Amino acid sequence: MTYSTINLQDKLNKFSEHWSPKIIARMNDYHFKLVKIQGDFVWHSHAETDEVFIVLEGEMRIEFRDGKVDLHANEMFVVPKGIEHRPYAGQECKILLIEPAGTVNTGNAGGELTADNDTWI
Repeated sequence: MTYSTINLQDKLNKFSEHWSPKIIARMNDYHFKLVKIQGDFVWHSHAETDEVFIVLEGEMRIEFRDGKVDLHANEMFVVPKGIEHRPYAGQECKILLIEPAGTVNTGNAGGELTADNDTWI
């Protein structure tokens, strides 16, 4: 077997589109996904799973119907399952998502920002 590391910056350099998560690793039934975000996303929730946001570079906000949380580089937040939320970034922000394999980025909302949930990079 060959053992090798995953360089997050190298992976981030391979794509430029926003709101289109790319899988970089799998651990058990979980995917680690890199995504670049900018602007508003859609209000959505994930009925069956929590969702982990880890900010690698930049700043973002996660809005909730009753509040918000601001995240900066080297910070993380776990959105509990079933909680409606909307990510936002004024400038490009690079994040790592950790969620169960097959999780759709727009959750229950669907729409034009729904990304292929099985794209590896």
